[in-house]
Amino acid sequence: MSNQPAAASGTFSIGGDLPINRLGYGAMQITGPGVWGEPKDPEGALRVLRRAVELGVNFIDTADSYGPFVSELLIKKALHPYKNDLVIATKAGLTRSGPDDWRPVGRPEYLRQQAELSLRHLGLERIDLFQLHRIDAKVPLEEQIGELALLQKEGKIRHIGLSEVTVDQLKAANEIAKIVSVQNLYNLAKRDAEPVLQYAEANNIAFIPWFPLATGALAREGGPLDAIAKEHNAKPSQLALAWLLKRSPVMLPIPGTSTLSHLEENVAAAEIQLTDEQFNALSDAV
Repeated sequence: MSNQPAAASGTFSIGGDLPINRLGYGAMQITGPGVWGEPKDPEGALRVLRRAVELGVNFIDTADSYGPFVSELLIKKALHPYKNDLVIATKAGLTRSGPDDWRPVGRPEYLRQQAELSLRHLGLERIDLFQLHRIDAKVPLEEQIGELALLQKEGKIRHIGLSEVTVDQLKAANEIAKIVSVQNLYNLAKRDAEPVLQYAEANNIAFIPWFPLATGALAREGGPLDAIAKEHNAKPSQLALAWLLKRSPVMLPIPGTSTLSHLEENVAAAEIQLTDEQFNALSDAV
C-alpha cells in the first residue's frame, strides 16, 4: 500500500471547482450506537479521522444529525485547522429524537438554523457542500432548495447537494438551483438508484453511494466476490469498493468505520484494479 492510497481512486471535481480523491470517508459511524451520542472511544474516533487524511482522503461526508452534531464536532477537534484541499460535506433535513430515529424537517427556517450551527460546529466560514438530507414532503420543494440557494448567495455554502431522491426530484431541484451532488443508497448488491446514477453521469453530478459495502450473499464462501477477492489477495468488501470506483467516473464512495484497521483496509481498495472481465462477472452476479 502506498503512503496515500486514496489517490489511486482517481479524482473528481465537485461542482467543477472542488477536486477530490474519489474514495472518501463517511463520518456517521464515529458516533454512539444508533448514530446517537458520543462514541465509546472518542480518542479512537479522532485517530481514525486523522489517519484517513494521512491516507490521502480529502473528502469527508457528515451530517448535523449524526450524534446529533457529535460527528461534526469530532471532525473539527481532529482536523481543524483544515488542510487546503480537504472538502467537508455536511447535511441537514433530518431531525433526531433518539437512537435510530430519523424524521424529515425541511422548513426553510430550520435548514438555515442547522446550516449556521454546522458552520459553528465545524469551524468553517463556508461549507463546501451542503446537502438536503431528505426532501420533506410537507414543505414545497422550492422553499427547501430556495433557502439553500439563498444561503449560497450569502456565501455560507458553496455548493448544494441532495440525498435519496428520484430522477424527477433531481430535475425539479435543478430548476431551482444548481445541484452538484446526489447521495443515494447504492452498492453492488442493491442498485435501485441506477437511473439516478445514469442521470448524474450524463450531467457530471457527483454520485455518493451510501451503504457502499453491502454485499449480501455475494460475499459467501466460494461466491463471486470471494473468488475474485482471492485473485487480488483482498477481501470481498474491498472488491465491492473497487467495483463502485470502476462503475462510474462520477462515483464517490464514502465507506465509514470507527476502527483504524478497517479504515486502512477500505482505503487500500482504491489500489485494486479490476479487469473488465472481473467487473462484468461481479455486475452479472446479482
